[in-house]
Amino acid sequence: MNNTIKTTILLAALTGLIVWIGQMLGGGQGAMIALVFAAVMNIGSYWFSDRIVIAMYRGQPIGQSDDPELYGIVHGLALKNHIPMPRLYLIPTDSPNAFATGRSPEHAAVAVTAGIRRLLDAQELEGVIAHELAHVTNRDILISSIAATLAGAIMMLANMARWSLIFGGMGSRDDREGGGSGLGLLFTLILAPIAAMLIQMAISRSREFQADETGARVSREPEALASALRKISAYSERIPLPANPATAHLFIVNPLHGVSLQNLFSTHPPLEQRIARLEQIASQLGQRR
Repeated sequence: MNNTIKTTILLAALTGLIVWIGQMLGGGQGAMIALVFAAVMNIGSYWFSDRIVIAMYRGQPIGQSDDPELYGIVHGLALKNHIPMPRLYLIPTDSPNAFATGRSPEHAAVAVTAGIRRLLDAQELEGVIAHELAHVTNRDILISSIAATLAGAIMMLANMARWSLIFGGMGSRDDREGGGSGLGLLFTLILAPIAAMLIQMAISRSREFQADETGARVSREPEALASALRKISAYSERIPLPANPATAHLFIVNPLHGVSLQNLFSTHPPLEQRIARLEQIASQLGQRR
């Protein structure tokens, strides 16, 4: 099953969860309200996700005169990918990381932290930027934003179910109108957020592998990207980034190292698997030269 089909199924599953929670809360009318609620959130995510995320991390615009080397790397890779030059931002933190955002290649933005700018050499930085632009060309950013928005909607609806249980809503009258029972709401409260998290994780993980491969083949430096991943992961553990869990999937390396049980539900594949795949690509490229 390719990534497009898999992602479509997973997004449909998230939407189905929203409708199911709405059904449990208010019967057929609740299901319709939940579906409209999800659509509104998706529209907002489509148009404003890039501005919201950049503002969240206090991104500062970077022009060619501000950082000629970085600008040149991004511009060169944008030409290779046949996409417009994305907007560039610097995140003022010592924790090394990077992400891309935006609803399309024409509205894309790439953000790097001050820490990653100091940590990586030019080849490693090129590997990281190639990975981020792969997310842009593969339309991963829009898909990830929709997934995050749907997951957020599920969390909000699950909270509504919790308050319904606390205050004794969903009684017999609601049951007659097609709403859920107290037991059904309890089931929703416990399992729906976990299911949403797992679905979002599955979408993000598959697309991280794909972005690694696409970026490595475009830059033709898979070993440099592997080296960058090792460095970023090691330094991120020493200097963690206080990231919002809802945006963790955007970063090239999971910024939530050592945060309670987050690693059990990581939006990123294990680093060892990513590096092993990059080493395989390096071997394939070496054989073709």
